[in-house]
Amino acid sequence: MSAPIFRDGEGDLGFRMTWWASRALIYGVLTLWAVICLFPIYWTVSTSFKMAPDVMQGNLIPWVDYRPAWLGWRSLGLSPDTIGAESTVRAEFLKRFANSAVTALSASALAVVLGSLAAYGLSRFSYRFGPMRNADISFFFLSQLILPPVVLALPFLVLYKELALLDTRIGLILLYTLTVLPIVIWIMRDQFASIPTELEEAALVDGLSVWGAFLTIILPIAAPGMVAAFILSLVLTWNEYFFAALLTSTKAVTLPVMVASQTGSQGISWWSMAALSFAAILPLIVIGILLERFIVKGMAAGAVK
Repeated sequence: MSAPIFRDGEGDLGFRMTWWASRALIYGVLTLWAVICLFPIYWTVSTSFKMAPDVMQGNLIPWVDYRPAWLGWRSLGLSPDTIGAESTVRAEFLKRFANSAVTALSASALAVVLGSLAAYGLSRFSYRFGPMRNADISFFFLSQLILPPVVLALPFLVLYKELALLDTRIGLILLYTLTVLPIVIWIMRDQFASIPTELEEAALVDGLSVWGAFLTIILPIAAPGMVAAFILSLVLTWNEYFFAALLTSTKAVTLPVMVASQTGSQGISWWSMAALSFAAILPLIVIGILLERFIVKGMAAGAVK
């Protein structure tokens, strides 16, 4: 059977219709996925402005299904009518926010520094520790993520009690650094492996030391990967709940523990929990938007050599 013959106009029209149909399908799927991803954030924000009956009835659209109120934000002292007055709840929130910020930022920065050094060594030098080689050492770091946190609960509780690190920021910083260090090492190892060794060799020929080549040549190239590793570590440490609830009580309590504590004899204060949850995730949303290009570059750099 011979192929159908189209006049030029019909061929162009069919091609354009196919192109527009494919584009519409792609953007339709992307729009649907964006709605699915953003709906939990919308639900959280809208719940913070609902009264108790609106929460229980599952009303969704403001000014249509319900009339927005500042109930959730008023309970935190963050509503327009309470922001100028003294509030013990707001002071408590700011204290927990500071604890989360200090511990997450410090642990993420420390993990990126230590993880980058370890990853650079694994990508550039050959090591032997008994029967273990570089690949085995890398897998050893990754295997630390296999253990569930509850297995480490009792050892860390006893250790921190002996070292007087219970309910302290430094205790959480050290623990969080250990928990995210394997992820940083694996991300940065791929980053450094994608950088040609000829750049370092040329720097050494020009008179730079190994440290000089690493600091002036390699680190600027690997900066997007470091930013991506830092943000991933920040998200994981910022949202960590188990060890924060286990090892803190009053002084070093973080935001996730405060969010989980929004319960009382009358039940769960969903509006307060929603307001507190959105206030907790807002910094991560802002950081993700501002550093999006670094995240994409950092995640993609290791895949292209």
